[in-house]
Amino acid sequence: MGKVKSGKYFKFFIYLVAVVLVNLAGITLFQRFDLTANGAYSLSEASRRSVATLSEPLTVNVFFTKNLPAPYNNIERYLRDLLEEYAVYAGKYFNYRFYDVSPQEGDLKPGAETNQELADNYGISPIQIQVIEKDEVKFQKAYMGLVILHGDLIERIPTITSVDRLEYQLTTAIMKLNNKVSALLRLQGKIRIALFLSSSLNKVAPVIGLNNLPDLPESVATIIDKLNPTFLSKLEYIRLDPSTNPDATRELQTKKINLLSLKWPDLPQENLTAGEGTVGLVLEHGGKTATVQLVNVLRIPIIGTRYELVAPDTLENLIGENIDSLIDINEDIGYLADMGTPPLMPQPRMNPAEQPNAETLNNFRMVVSQNYTIKDVNLKDGRIPSSLRSLVIVRPTENFSDDDLFQIDQFLMQGKDLLLIPDSFNEIMPQQQMPRGMNPGPRYEPLKTGLEKLLDHYGIRVNQSYVMDENCFNQEMPQSLGGGERPIYFAPLILSQMINHDLEFMQNINRLVAVRISPLELIEDRLKESDIKAYRVFSSSAKSWEMRGRINLNPQLIRPPQSEDEFQSYPLAYLLEGGFSSYFTGKPLPEKKTAPPDAANDAKTGAADEANPPVGKEGNPDSAPAAAPQAQAEEKPESAPMPVESEGAFISRGKPGRIFIMASSEMLTDNVIDSQGRGANAVFILNVIDALNGREDIAILRGKKQDFNPLLPIGAGAKTAVKTVNIAGLPILVVLFGIAVWFRRISRKRRIQEMFQG
Repeated sequence: MGKVKSGKYFKFFIYLVAVVLVNLAGITLFQRFDLTANGAYSLSEASRRSVATLSEPLTVNVFFTKNLPAPYNNIERYLRDLLEEYAVYAGKYFNYRFYDVSPQEGDLKPGAETNQELADNYGISPIQIQVIEKDEVKFQKAYMGLVILHGDLIERIPTITSVDRLEYQLTTAIMKLNNKVSALLRLQGKIRIALFLSSSLNKVAPVIGLNNLPDLPESVATIIDKLNPTFLSKLEYIRLDPSTNPDATRELQTKKINLLSLKWPDLPQENLTAGEGTVGLVLEHGGKTATVQLVNVLRIPIIGTRYELVAPDTLENLIGENIDSLIDINEDIGYLADMGTPPLMPQPRMNPAEQPNAETLNNFRMVVSQNYTIKDVNLKDGRIPSSLRSLVIVRPTENFSDDDLFQIDQFLMQGKDLLLIPDSFNEIMPQQQMPRGMNPGPRYEPLKTGLEKLLDHYGIRVNQSYVMDENCFNQEMPQSLGGGERPIYFAPLILSQMINHDLEFMQNINRLVAVRISPLELIEDRLKESDIKAYRVFSSSAKSWEMRGRINLNPQLIRPPQSEDEFQSYPLAYLLEGGFSSYFTGKPLPEKKTAPPDAANDAKTGAADEANPPVGKEGNPDSAPAAAPQAQAEEKPESAPMPVESEGAFISRGKPGRIFIMASSEMLTDNVIDSQGRGANAVFILNVIDALNGREDIAILRGKKQDFNPLLPIGAGAKTAVKTVNIAGLPILVVLFGIAVWFRRISRKRRIQEMFQG
């Protein structure tokens, strides 16, 4: 009996040791299995690397109200799991904490009030959410945000209402903090923040509703004092009054700083004489400037023009964002700012009645600036900086000179990347107002800039046509026009099966909308000569056709072809990769015409005599006095321009580089790209830029969560079959299974009876 008991105890001890060892192995050998197609619930490689390389403590403070109703209760659970996984890969430098900010039966729990004050100090404010309880709709205030602390630096995610893109937000915020620490440590001197505020505005401020304008200097000073520790005390604040300080006015004029200027006539009823004034904030460091408008001008129909000061919280964010851009905490990318390309910033309108420019790229600038610093590149003023890794060229409309093409060509030869978004046509609006019902619409003329010569040499061509597609965006029509939907054939829908998911940055892109896009054509012989690989990025559906010749994009006048032979799929975007050969190999190298050095120096310093203007921009000696060139040649013959560049400046065969090309600038406009960068088109453009800058892992991370994941399209017959199976098929299968079981039981019963009867 004793042996039996001792055997049981021994087994129990063995089992206990085994359980303990299994638990220890589970703690030390961390492993999770994510069975989702795109790894939606696993940390991406970019996230693991961002926390694994931490060299100083980083803390995430989460302020989240507990016991929230669905779907918000899942957010906190997902966030806890996500931060726990960050901690596994980060090691000792990563910490996180959830603060209790939840009320209990109307009263705050012990410590919750202190935590709410802490959240408010960090800039995390409660939001109002909708709650449905007992068939009643109620509204509840809830904290749903976090802050990331890295030394004295802070990054906020003030509102988290969805798990979509949450990992992307956290990882990019951590990377931004790391970059900001490095940028501030190497910063030389202070960042000057100057408030330009004319004292003359104090008189007119009450008349236009700016009663708090006199308090603006103190408000800005408070914000700067709050921000200064987060920028390692690198901020210097001053106030300048253009009304009494001529140097302030001269500074604005010399540096061509565009701030809001107000002018008003005599207003006897307000006891106010005519005057003018300027208001705005100028940030400056290292010769670079950024401006922040402090007054919003609202033009409201019927009511008129209204003025209001920017809210303090908004102003704090604007100053922080502009400082980040000013000190270059992000990687630089170039944007061609001349040659007739569309501006990134909205252009001021001199006439309030003038229609705003529909071709603005403001949203594109905003979403790209979150991860990159956009540098304007002017081919006419100088060379493309070699520090840039990629150059974006969007819809040039002016002719490129040979020297302009030479700069682009040699930039590519250095192993750099080009993002080309040209247009095939120039849209020309009618100049004269036509009677109602007789408007002919815009005219489309072929757009040739000379860039086509480079593209042909590299092995790709943009066709002079637009792609129409029966699988297109459908516009909802108002009831006044009959309601329903109208197909917009020049806006093809690019579905998942027409997207090349073999490219890493396109893995999670499942749908796009292309607008006024031209087809591309590969020149196979050129590609083979240079051993260039061409990857189709996406194409139109098999129900597409081309509109050539006379272009008319009036949806009411576009009709699909009658013949099936006219339909085909067209490639709409390509990625070319390899060591390109220079377009200028075997050709005379172009010269850049510049003014003589002495004349340029005189123009910069203002030393040239007004009566004897300096040599013109193109170096034309006829624009200068006859004696000047002769004297210059006698005194400094060595300063004459050289006919050729120095040896070794030309690269005939380039290092491996890449060209992404898509012939539709409309896909970068505010009508297509949302300001938050959440839409499929915005994610696609950001992924392309990341891929061209060696950040494919960030592109994969950004696309892990998509708002639109469509099923593969099927025909009408297949849809009917699926419906039939779901509605009638499953019940029939259950009935058949029941009959089969019933027959089996009868058969078994008969066998048993036969056994006993025998």
